[in-house]
Amino acid sequence: METYTHDGEKAEAHIDATTPGVSTEAPIELSLTKTQSRPAYALGCIHSQLTTCSLAEPGPPPDGGFRAWSQVFCAWLAIVNSWGFVNSFGAFQPYYETILPQPVSTISWIGSVQACLVFGLGIFSGRALDRGWFRPTVALGIAVQLVGIFTMSVAHNYWELLLTQGVCTGAGSGIFFVPIMGVCSTYFVKKKAMALGMVTSGTAMGGVLYPLVVRQLLGKVGFGWTVRVLGFMNVVSLTFCIAFMRPRLPPRKTGPLVDWAAFKDAPYCLQVLGTCFMMPPVYCVFYYVASYARDELGMSYTESLNLVIVVNGVGLPARILPGFIADRFIGVLNVQAIALVFNVIMLWTWLSVDSIAGYYVWVVFYGLSAGAFQSLFPSVIGAYSPDIRKTGTRMGMAFTVIGLSALIGGPISGALLQVSDGNYTVPISWAASSMMVGTALCVSARCIKHGWKVRIRC
Repeated sequence: METYTHDGEKAEAHIDATTPGVSTEAPIELSLTKTQSRPAYALGCIHSQLTTCSLAEPGPPPDGGFRAWSQVFCAWLAIVNSWGFVNSFGAFQPYYETILPQPVSTISWIGSVQACLVFGLGIFSGRALDRGWFRPTVALGIAVQLVGIFTMSVAHNYWELLLTQGVCTGAGSGIFFVPIMGVCSTYFVKKKAMALGMVTSGTAMGGVLYPLVVRQLLGKVGFGWTVRVLGFMNVVSLTFCIAFMRPRLPPRKTGPLVDWAAFKDAPYCLQVLGTCFMMPPVYCVFYYVASYARDELGMSYTESLNLVIVVNGVGLPARILPGFIADRFIGVLNVQAIALVFNVIMLWTWLSVDSIAGYYVWVVFYGLSAGAFQSLFPSVIGAYSPDIRKTGTRMGMAFTVIGLSALIGGPISGALLQVSDGNYTVPISWAASSMMVGTALCVSARCIKHGWKVRIRC
């Protein structure tokens, strides 16, 4: 009597027994239906194994190790190429003011649309992450962003720049930004704030790297080839990113596009609303830090680019250290509250700057406080998302709403600057006031969730 160690071997024997030209001494009784073939049986086995593997529980987050930290590095590269490019718009704004006939507030729409789309598409790309479509979503986003950059290099007027740099690069970055952040966050629990802080430090690195390239190449090779060099940089780093990032959680097959329960979560809603008030002032500074140096302090375009580099560069330590303090000592919500208070103070003190040396000092301290805020708010959104499987959806929802506020920051600042005949006091006062309101809302969210005691770690 023959024995079979696997069902597949038994099936093969059954099939071979009925194959023309093959003789057997004793016919074997068929157990397969007439419609079932060897390829179909094999595909069924493979599908069963894949389904079983995909539904297997991944276990607790590793919270460290080579695989987890490699995801941090890949996500860092993606943030360099997405948010770093957005934060570099301050290097393009004063240049566009010299070559385009449009007013300052109109030119600001290029950077604002770009920032809005990076945030705003999160509700769709975050859901794609939850459904297990990480890799095709990220690949699509990278392709769209690169098309935008290379077509931007041949743009000659305002509308072409708005469509390429504003819409196309913003949409591409928005498609891959939230899935990458979502995947990275699932590898950490205790060290999540520090890990995401390290990832968001890519914003500072990109904000230094891109303006440096623009400053060095724009006068030598022209706008077109300067932008193409930026595009080639993104090709290399984003290819590395998509090749090595690995989702940890299995797909979530069901669930709505929007987590409606989040709207009943008062702390979550207050945090998102507060961030909406704080995001426009942040971009007011990043977009106009160089223009202020030229208009108020008489610096040249090349010299003013140094301030864009400085305000982003000091954000490198400012985006890592707060996360470490949050994980190790007082919690992410408490660190955020401290950073927001410093942001309010720095915006009001901008009104007293009247010298180049003083402006450099102010830019350094503002870059530290703004970098801390920007690095922490993704972790804060995660802190208000109790179900780790819905992290992508909740982050996407938050980023979409926040993106609408980012859309108006630059244009409002430019419009206020125009109606005040170039007096920066009006837009600066508006930015500081908006930051105060946002800070109050975010602190209220923290107190509703964890109480009013200061010494509670949260």
